[in-house]
Amino acid sequence: MKKYISLLFIFGFFFLFQSCSAQSKMDPQSVNTLVNSQEFTFFAQRANPTNYDVINVMNSMPNSTSTRILELNGNYTIELKNNILNVVLPYFGRSFKPNYSGDNSYRFESKDFTVNKSQNKKGTWIVKIKPNDTDKVDEIIIEIYKSGKAFTSVRSNDRQPISYDGYVSKNEESK
Repeated sequence: MKKYISLLFIFGFFFLFQSCSAQSKMDPQSVNTLVNSQEFTFFAQRANPTNYDVINVMNSMPNSTSTRILELNGNYTIELKNNILNVVLPYFGRSFKPNYSGDNSYRFESKDFTVNKSQNKKGTWIVKIKPNDTDKVDEIIIEIYKSGKAFTSVRSNDRQPISYDGYVSKNEESK
């Protein structure tokens, strides 16, 4: 009986680690292919504002923490395809030139932009995108790791910088 219990424990332990390692990871070769083709989508999973006033306000809300508020669903993306940059990201922070229409997020499409990419010794890609036909964003820097995870920072002309955690994936095929 003790053999069966220890055997069940070992198999349970094995399946626990198997489920942890089966999370959304890409192989390094497919990440390199995506970056070299300059056609990929960054999916934001979490927003990281740099302004502590914003974080303190979110923490002051009853029955809530800022970490839960800043978790994003999969609808916020940076899509790079066919020489078109499509950005849909939320913004949490201080704006120095307020927008009176009520939409404070980054939502724009750019057809005139430059992309500079480099790879460091560890295999991490740094993709710098500089849109030339919008005045909202100065530069978008996407740091893509070998596993497909990514860290994006957005530097704006009229707002405090913000960063996002997420992952990159192949663009969805449109019908």
